[in-house]
Amino acid sequence: MKKLSLIVLSCLLFMACKKENTEKIEAKEEAKVIAPMSNDIMESAVIYEANIRQYSPEGTFAEFTKDIPELRELGVKVIWLMPVFPISETKRKATGGADSKFASEFPEEEQVKYLGSYYAVTDFTKINPEFGTIEDFRDLVKTAHDNDIYVILDWVPNHTGWDHKWLKTNPEYYTQNDKGEVIHPKDTDWTDVADLNYDNQDMRKEMIADMSYWVTEEGVDGFRCDVAGSVPTDFWQQAVPELRKLKDLFMLAEAWEPELLKGNLFDMAYAWDGHHLMNALAKSEKTLQDYDAYLEKVSNDYEADDILMNFVTNHDENSWNGTIKERMGNAGELMTALSFTMRGMPLIYSGQEYDLDHRLKFFEKDSIPHTKQKSWELLKKLGTLKNSNPALNGGKNPASYKQLDSEENVLMFERSKDGNTILFVGNFSAESNKVSIPNGKYLDYISDEKMEAKGDAINLEAWAYKILIK
Repeated sequence: MKKLSLIVLSCLLFMACKKENTEKIEAKEEAKVIAPMSNDIMESAVIYEANIRQYSPEGTFAEFTKDIPELRELGVKVIWLMPVFPISETKRKATGGADSKFASEFPEEEQVKYLGSYYAVTDFTKINPEFGTIEDFRDLVKTAHDNDIYVILDWVPNHTGWDHKWLKTNPEYYTQNDKGEVIHPKDTDWTDVADLNYDNQDMRKEMIADMSYWVTEEGVDGFRCDVAGSVPTDFWQQAVPELRKLKDLFMLAEAWEPELLKGNLFDMAYAWDGHHLMNALAKSEKTLQDYDAYLEKVSNDYEADDILMNFVTNHDENSWNGTIKERMGNAGELMTALSFTMRGMPLIYSGQEYDLDHRLKFFEKDSIPHTKQKSWELLKKLGTLKNSNPALNGGKNPASYKQLDSEENVLMFERSKDGNTILFVGNFSAESNKVSIPNGKYLDYISDEKMEAKGDAINLEAWAYKILIK
């Protein structure tokens, strides 16, 4: 009897321990519920474009996920994942441009290295096996949410790869020529993709259903929509309200069209004109008069609560038009600082934080550096200021902007909100310049030194700048 009692007691203890361990595991695996996306979060956010393929030598979700906690140091509040979907084998590209070639045009032993374009999607509801599994993706989203960072997917609504099932089951979903042949997007060299037909209402419904899956089942927080301006605006008027019923989302349009920001459609569009202007200013091909004209155009074209994304690089710019150093030379740091201090939301592209100095391959495996040098520290300081000082609010309730008179080739402006003021002074010239700043006491934010202006001109070296906190 005594022996039986001991056995029963041991079983009870074992079951109690098992239950306790199970509860601990479940508690550990339970994802943090991140606060709903809001206008307040957009005011001070930095967005990060993650190129999973090239982020690490492994090119996996798991390797990127390890570094998500560190992205908080850069002020990142939104991670935009370049397309995570399987890529079509049919017409898989090996090179780009007008004379682009398919992988199949190369010797068989070489074809394996050509991975194709992320934007030639085979299935909108599956994960690219090169990057890992759906569980790996879920761990990425959970880790981001645990660090108060939102995750948006790069969505490709304009076309699909040539292996997408719709081409077999529903060819009417695609644009066809007079012979009834499905075609690639008109007036492009995107021969690796088939153009979708937005006159077909059933296709629209399936597209919205696929987008909804990622919100309801996988917990993503929004979408960056590729070539959004090439898709009929009335589709977005149909789709976005449906998606917003599911969750508070962040919607980014790869487009400049102001109408895409109206009526609670997209939250943010691309500052393409601003980006091209920064490239031209860095080469002294444009002047600050052109900058003034740009601000006037933005004021006329967009509403007061529209958000534009400011950037010095992204995946297209880096791979096709050149590195920051190639395009902006010694003005790269000045333009980066401007992208954080002007109205809008600044973008960091994978590798920018690690002083990426080469053009990443687009159709093949490549890798970014991972040594923290000057750019990491700069972006960390700029991101901290963007997150913490209302004078840099750039969302739907932005800080005020007041441009001040200054010397030739010098841009000086104040931004203010809630009793906070920041003065930006930049020398947009390859020559040093003497600059007079308004009298007062300041903190030179980048150098972390206090200074007092008493009417004496300060010297700014070529392409130098100051961010002064009053």
